[in-house]
Amino acid sequence: MTKHLYDASQRASIGNFSVHLRRTLIGVAAAWLLAASPALAQRTLESRGQDARAQASDDDEARGGGGSDVESRGRYCAATAETQFAACQHQTMDAFLIARTKCINVTDKDERAKCFSEANRARVEANQLCRAQRRARLHLCDALGQARYNPSFDPADFESDYTNLATTNPYFPLTIGHRWDYAGGDETNTIEAINETKLIEGVTCIVLKDFRYNNGELVEETDDWYGQRKNGSVDFCGEMVQNYETFHGDNPVRPELLDTHGQWKTGRDRDPSGTYILGSPNVGDVHRQEFSPGNAEDAVAYLSTNYGYGADKALDRFVPRPLVDLFCANHDCWVTAETTPIEPGSSHHKFYAPGVGFILEVNPTTGNVLQLVGCNFDPRCASLAPVPPARKPRQ
Repeated sequence: MTKHLYDASQRASIGNFSVHLRRTLIGVAAAWLLAASPALAQRTLESRGQDARAQASDDDEARGGGGSDVESRGRYCAATAETQFAACQHQTMDAFLIARTKCINVTDKDERAKCFSEANRARVEANQLCRAQRRARLHLCDALGQARYNPSFDPADFESDYTNLATTNPYFPLTIGHRWDYAGGDETNTIEAINETKLIEGVTCIVLKDFRYNNGELVEETDDWYGQRKNGSVDFCGEMVQNYETFHGDNPVRPELLDTHGQWKTGRDRDPSGTYILGSPNVGDVHRQEFSPGNAEDAVAYLSTNYGYGADKALDRFVPRPLVDLFCANHDCWVTAETTPIEPGSSHHKFYAPGVGFILEVNPTTGNVLQLVGCNFDPRCASLAPVPPARKPRQ
C-alpha cells in the first residue's frame, strides 16, 4: 500500500489554502480586467459562472449523480453534444484572446485596427460554426439514439493473424500487400495494406499506409489501424496523421509538416474504437466510424446494399458509369453516406464492391468524384480507364 505524505486534515487544509489563493488571484485579475475592458470583463465573469456550473455538474457526476438535466433523463448523446458545444465556445474565446495578444503588439495603428477587426470577425465565424456543429451532433443523436457510446473492444472478438485470416469482409478486404490507387480533380490517393500490425488495447490491428496528394504535392500521410472482427465487421482503431504544406518559394520545394490534427488511438485519452464498416449491414443502419470528440467524429449511414447503375437515380448522380458497371454489374455494391458534425453539411457517398472494397466517392452537392484508377490484386483493375494525373502548379 502506498504511504500518503499528508493525512486527511493536512490535505484538506492545503486544499482550502489553494482554493483561497486561486480566488484571490482571480479577484485581482478581474479587477484589472474590469478597468481595462468592461465588456471583456463581463464576458469573463459569465464564463466563470459557466465554469462553476460545469464544475458543480462534474462534482455531482463524481458522486454518482446525474449531472445535467439532459443527462439525468438518459439523453447521454444529447448531453455529450451540449458539452461539446460549451467546449467549442470556450475554445473560441481562447483563440480570440490569443489573437488579441498579437494585435496589441502591432505597432502601426491602422494595421493594429485591422488585426482587431479580423480577430472579432474570426470569433463571430467560429461561434457560428460551434452552433452549426451542435445542430449536426444533435441530428446525429436522433439517428444513433441516446445511449452512451461505449463500444466493446474485447481482443477475443478479433482476428490476430493477418497472414491467414479466418474471417474477412469482402467489402473492405484487409489483405497484406493489397494496393489501391484513386484520382479525381486535383487529388490523387494511394492506400496500401502493409505487413505490419499494431497492438492496441490487446487487439491486433493491421496498418494501412495512406498518401494523399493535391496537384502532385503531398498533403497528408497517415497510418490507419484497422481490426478485423470475427463477425465480419471492421473496427477503426485509430490513425497517425501527418498534414503537410508546400511553400513554392523554398529551394528545394518539399512538403513541410504542418500539424498532426485528426490523429487518435483507441484507449488513448479515453477515445473509444469505431466501426469502420459492418459485416452484414441493412439499409438505414447508422454508426460512428470514429469518436475522438472535437477531433475525429465520422459517422456513416447505409443507403444501399444492392446497388447497380440504374437502380437508384439519386445514387446514380455524378457516378462514372463505366466504373460501376465494371464492379457493380451484379447489383451487389454497398453505398454509404459518410458525414462528420465537425464539418456541418458535408456528406459523401462511398461505394464498395465485393472483393475489391472502396471504389468510389461522390460529393452529391458539388459532383466532385474520387474514383479507383488502379489496384494490384484484381484483374478488373487492368481495364480501368486511367485518369490523367494532376499537374503541379508552375513555380
